[in-house]
Amino acid sequence: MNPVALLTPTYGRDLELCTLLCESVDRHVIAFSKHYLLVPDCDLPLFAHLASERRIVIPASAYLPDWLRPLPRIIQRKRRQFWWSLRAKPVSGWHVQQFLKIAATISLPHQRYCILDSDVVFFRDFDLSRFEYPNPIPLLTMENAVIADQPRHSRWVETSHQLLGYPTPTLPASDFIGHIIFWDQQTTRALTSRIESVTSLDWIDALCKTREFSEYMLYGYFVQNDPAFSTVHRAVPTTPCVSYWEQPTLSKGELNQLLESANRHDVAFSIASFSGTPVETIRAAIAESDAILAPLALTDEPAGLAALC
Repeated sequence: MNPVALLTPTYGRDLELCTLLCESVDRHVIAFSKHYLLVPDCDLPLFAHLASERRIVIPASAYLPDWLRPLPRIIQRKRRQFWWSLRAKPVSGWHVQQFLKIAATISLPHQRYCILDSDVVFFRDFDLSRFEYPNPIPLLTMENAVIADQPRHSRWVETSHQLLGYPTPTLPASDFIGHIIFWDQQTTRALTSRIESVTSLDWIDALCKTREFSEYMLYGYFVQNDPAFSTVHRAVPTTPCVSYWEQPTLSKGELNQLLESANRHDVAFSIASFSGTPVETIRAAIAESDAILAPLALTDEPAGLAALC
């Protein structure tokens, strides 16, 4: 038995959302080993109450190099905390969360990981046993999804190929960014080794110097270009999560409409934390839709990524 572990990088501002995630995991997610919360050291006391027999709160310093240190909280830009070093320009908490996903996947004693952001909420039961090693692992692959008028995503395509030493493809190109993402430990270790071989730098050092990158793009393009690891992955076009990526705050009615758009195979939803949608609104919408949404998962076999495993 090799149960999948759950990884959630988070921080103080997302405490309420992360609490809701943990409650939904405890209610709906089965057949996982541990749920790890990766938090800045200064936020450890805020998350201590979420620790349990199956949930472990880990300080960021456990996986960050000594040369990368957090700046004081009073030194912020757009309410973001930054980490500094003498090797590159300061990096934000958003960068550090990406480092932590990679470092924890490499270091923790599990072969498979399911990565969940703080703003994911499960509303149906989700059995992770089908994703255990050596079953195929799903790789979210949205072909031709990155186009020229998406400057950030286009740049991430470019930097991923530079860091991995591959020729940059022409656009449109594949996108690998989503919610409920699965990673394999051996693949992630090979990914960081590839970055270090290409850049002649420690992988965190290389990412600090690059700054404009996406961890999911790196993983996806590495798998896509490596025959040995592509064979243990199965490309899937979607994940079982209804996602809201926009900035406008959702009302309860709008959130209910979003939940009503879930198909019978969706098990979770995600409302981007930067939308500012209150947690109370999310809880109220869950309470209203719970009786309608939950039973649907039992009426048919899972599709999407689960159908491949």
